[in-house]
Amino acid sequence: MNRRLAVALTLLPLAACGEGSRVDPNTQYGARPFLPEPHEQLIADVGVFPTTGWANGEMPTVPAGFRIEALATGLSNPRNVLALPNGDVLIVESRKEGGEPVQRPKDPVRDWFMSRAHSQTKSGEAPGPSNRITLIRDADRDGRPDGRAVLVDRLNAPFGIAVLDGSLYVANTDAIVRYPFAPGQTRVGGPGVKLTDLPAGAINHHWTKSLTASPDGSRLYVSVGSNSNAMERGADAEINRAAILEVDPRTGRSRLFASGLRNPNGLTFYPGTNTLWAVINERDELGPDLVPDYMTSVRPGGFYGWPYSYYGQHLDPRVRPQRADLVAKAIPPDYSLGSHVAPLGLAFYTGSSFPPALRGGAFIGEHGSWNRTDPHGYKVVFIGFRGGRPVGVPQDFVTGFLKDGKARGRPVGVAVDDRGRMLIADDVGNTVWRVSYAATGSAAGSTRSGALR
Repeated sequence: MNRRLAVALTLLPLAACGEGSRVDPNTQYGARPFLPEPHEQLIADVGVFPTTGWANGEMPTVPAGFRIEALATGLSNPRNVLALPNGDVLIVESRKEGGEPVQRPKDPVRDWFMSRAHSQTKSGEAPGPSNRITLIRDADRDGRPDGRAVLVDRLNAPFGIAVLDGSLYVANTDAIVRYPFAPGQTRVGGPGVKLTDLPAGAINHHWTKSLTASPDGSRLYVSVGSNSNAMERGADAEINRAAILEVDPRTGRSRLFASGLRNPNGLTFYPGTNTLWAVINERDELGPDLVPDYMTSVRPGGFYGWPYSYYGQHLDPRVRPQRADLVAKAIPPDYSLGSHVAPLGLAFYTGSSFPPALRGGAFIGEHGSWNRTDPHGYKVVFIGFRGGRPVGVPQDFVTGFLKDGKARGRPVGVAVDDRGRMLIADDVGNTVWRVSYAATGSAAGSTRSGALR
């Protein structure tokens, strides 16, 4: 047993006996969530659950009238999914290699819990090769996958993908790479060309880089999470991080689009507009009910507070030196999702097969909490929109990932396919799930694999 793990196990009883939540979760949804007083924790509240994967016949739960089935199984840590107009589905299988330097005395404890929370199987290792993009095809359009191929492999911890003007753009952890590609191909048409570097390095704390294209295709937008919880590694480690960058897909030139976003993910434009939205993982270790993660529209040039303040202009007492000038400019988010739900996926429903009440709203993949003893997240939620703005409270849509104190799966990226069905990347279950509305008469049957045609 290595020294770091020994320290973590020694402190495990202290870490597991936090105060727990004292706030009604329903008060932390929407535009004006209740925010208790912050208290820094030497050992944070934690709730980490064993990850087991799905037994034969097990699957998540969906509301009455809906049907869920496995689109693809036996994957290796699927983190994101993209549906193409021709019916093909691209699945990003991704795994970060290596650890991070220890910066604080409590880092070994945190890192041990995080490794438990993010393991993919009982042994903590995802099966088979990862860091690739797998293509799933339904050639006869009967709703049952009949082909599977590796579109591109040997990637470096990829996450975000976009298809634009004859190219596939992949946001690796350290760079955006462009490949020749047209829908219908089962292998990229040539070697990748680096478009632009992205902040990475030896620490690279938040390694996932979400990616989307503007509605007119003239720009790419890529997210870069912070390199720390609350800037404890210093300002130099955070250059161009906790931010969204705007990139010219022709030249690779980039600029800072928005900042102060601790760990932005799920970049997507609201349908029919030029308004970019994202879901944000906020900071930890201020208590089980701080800080709420959120969904927000992203203003060009906007600053959203991290690390100096949270949820607008609420000061984080741990950060030194403070920046009153930046705090005064911090933009409050549009919609709180609750504390520590860990949102990683966002998709607006643009199809027509789901009931009208769901059209135009947002589906969010909540990976699940670790910094609280009462679990939050571990599900896909739906939030209605009216006039381009979120309304109401989150509604549970796909649940059952956490059951009997064990995580069968954990949702990450979400997407809507060409027939209006929802796709969910489940990195612990090593599965991509597909949700259809029963009234549409979607074909039944289990996932099949075979030669592409």
